[in-house]
Amino acid sequence: MLNPNILLIEDDEILRITVSDSLKKMGWPVTTAEDGQEGLNLIKNNSFDIVISDIRLPKINGIDVLKEIKNYYPNTEVIMITAFGNIEDAVGIIKFGAYDYITKPFHTDDLIFRIKKIIDYQTLKNDYTSLKNQCDDRSLLNIIGKSNKMQGVFDLIERVSKVDSNILITGESGTGKGLVANIIHLKSKRAKNPFIKVSCAALPETLLESELFGHEKGSFTGAIKRRYGRFEMAKDGTIFLDEIGEIPMSIQVKLLRAIQENEFERVGGEETIKVDVRIISATRKNLEKAIEDREFREDLYYRLKVIPIHIPPLRERKEDIPLLVDYFIKRFNKKLSRLVEITSEALKCLMDYDFPGNVRELENIIERSVALSTSDTINAYDIVMAVEKDGFISLRDEDIPSLKDVISKTEMTHLMKVLEKTNWNRIKAAKILGISRKNLWEKLKAYNIVSENEE
Repeated sequence: MLNPNILLIEDDEILRITVSDSLKKMGWPVTTAEDGQEGLNLIKNNSFDIVISDIRLPKINGIDVLKEIKNYYPNTEVIMITAFGNIEDAVGIIKFGAYDYITKPFHTDDLIFRIKKIIDYQTLKNDYTSLKNQCDDRSLLNIIGKSNKMQGVFDLIERVSKVDSNILITGESGTGKGLVANIIHLKSKRAKNPFIKVSCAALPETLLESELFGHEKGSFTGAIKRRYGRFEMAKDGTIFLDEIGEIPMSIQVKLLRAIQENEFERVGGEETIKVDVRIISATRKNLEKAIEDREFREDLYYRLKVIPIHIPPLRERKEDIPLLVDYFIKRFNKKLSRLVEITSEALKCLMDYDFPGNVRELENIIERSVALSTSDTINAYDIVMAVEKDGFISLRDEDIPSLKDVISKTEMTHLMKVLEKTNWNRIKAAKILGISRKNLWEKLKAYNIVSENEE
């Protein structure tokens, strides 16, 4: 819902025109009505994503309009406009299903911010619907697994989702830290509210503070209008601080206060803003060492790490690789309109690899293999071609065979199987293998393969 269809019901002509013009400048289609009866007639004959309605309206009041909308069009979100300080109205409209309310007089920027929150909420709700079933059976992308380590992670996710404590997720790049954070939010009591992600490593220090806490107009060069920060956008929901270890010391102080006091000021502002936000952070960095090196505040570390969750690297849960491979092959078969399977030799090739990029690297390898395979099977050669250059060599030590050795062993094993199946009839074997008799003879000679009758 990037461009919501909006209905504005307001009897004050000047306010109606002012608000309508501001919303249209955002690129949103707006229809207006000057009384409750006209508004209801429009609702019955049109599809609106958002209705903005005054409470005090001619003919039919705003409360009755709200009740009618929620009774017959429950997916339409409603923002009510009420007189300043009328708490009784505010309580009533929330009770009857309004998403939010705004009090007169108000700035149109404030209304636009509330509409954007509805857009974010609807997007998250759609994502939640598609993910919920997968969450229930633990069949989500990077966190598929039957290993004991992953079962422990699953159990911890279930438990922490029921409480509201801050969480620190640790693990190497590509293990699925962001996905775990998203699932915790979706399974929590805050699931209907925003899930806002901030990549702390992607922004320079000069922009990160504004990104987190917002800024006021004119607070620095280029600040041409007020900007709401991610903490405000995450109100009543969850904020996910990815790569928290990259936050500069100068911003850590303000972040600590936001966590401790649930309040902050925008850059260049004096107004203290209070928010109720759950914080989930993640890092691949050793924060305890960063504390020793005076690069990270110890008090902030313990505020973030109320409940720690560690996602193990793929090399420590190799029994999960076949499950992940099966999932990714089915996924990319559908995406790329293919129908391929993986051979046991190719799977063994993957099992022998340590995946420095973890599940994200495995996902990329399978996608390339499915996309580039010239037959209906993914063999060891396809896997080799899909692995990034020198991937195996960079990890090789005395206990890990080279890629050449793995492929040679796989090819030799396959040759033996075909020869045994054909009772060592080399003509039939060559035909099954799709190579010439001369090529087969050369391979048998290279691998020193002879039948018992030839020994």
